[in-house]
Amino acid sequence: MRAHRSRAITIATLLLVIAGLAGGLTVLLRTTGGGAGHAGRPAPKGAEQIDLAREVADYTSRFGPDHGYLHPGRADREDIAAAVGLLLDGHRDQAEQRLSQRDFTVRTVVDRPSGHRYTEVADRTDSAVTPRGWGRVYLDLDHRPSWSVQVPHPGFDLGTEQLGVRVLRGSPGGVLVIAGAHRKAGVGNSADVAHREDTVFHAICAELARRGMPGIQLHGFAASAAPGYDVIASTGAGSAGRQEGRDLADALRGHGFAVCRAWVRSCPLEGRTNVQGQTADDDHVPFLHVEFSPGVRAGGRPAERAAAAVGEITRRWAGTPVTH
Repeated sequence: MRAHRSRAITIATLLLVIAGLAGGLTVLLRTTGGGAGHAGRPAPKGAEQIDLAREVADYTSRFGPDHGYLHPGRADREDIAAAVGLLLDGHRDQAEQRLSQRDFTVRTVVDRPSGHRYTEVADRTDSAVTPRGWGRVYLDLDHRPSWSVQVPHPGFDLGTEQLGVRVLRGSPGGVLVIAGAHRKAGVGNSADVAHREDTVFHAICAELARRGMPGIQLHGFAASAAPGYDVIASTGAGSAGRQEGRDLADALRGHGFAVCRAWVRSCPLEGRTNVQGQTADDDHVPFLHVEFSPGVRAGGRPAERAAAAVGEITRRWAGTPVTH
């Protein structure tokens, strides 16, 4: 009887040990994301813990007019955009090598508030005395990227960069593209990336559009530019995103915002000359050009409600396979 009881205790102890080991392994895999990146390959080790909103705020707080922008050459633009494409295809080593040749860095970060992992592509000159202002990109590392949120005028359209972070956090599979300088930093309009094709920002957005990835571009307007409206929604130069535009406008209205719909009536700041929208139209890819009032961009509950409305569209994009 004692021998039987002893064997039963031994077996029970072994089962508890095995269960404990299995549980520990499960926690380890969850902590490391199972070791797989968005392309099904092992994720790089040594991810840095950050608060993405604070990181972006620190980055864009240095932007100002009349300084901080150097016009990129064609080879610079093409190489950086091609390297972002390599990252999307899971070829990180090749992308790092190519980006390093253009003085860009690649690192893996974990956004503490959301727990999401991103690949960050950043210009090494960002913290230099004379930055080039070529921008920054964050790509979802836990899901295959399938859509983008674009911020062309950080530091000028105040608050759009933080709204971009909210949108990225709100749906899986996003790519956040942030311009690297104030809109008036360059000679003439050279740093106005929404209206120039010869920028790193445009080259990256064009690469995403070429791959069939829909995008939403965030802008800001002065209250006097559209009195009575909180948001101006447009599909830019094209109409491929017309249904998404309608649904976004409905979602924004459902969250209490007054929306001017550019496909229904004449609205100011419709973005018809936006070059990223024109490129998306050429590739028959949905593109949304959305202008927000100062009150929405100021943060707090209005920004949360706006991001929630945008999330209804980006989550749909995340569930739709990229076909190009």
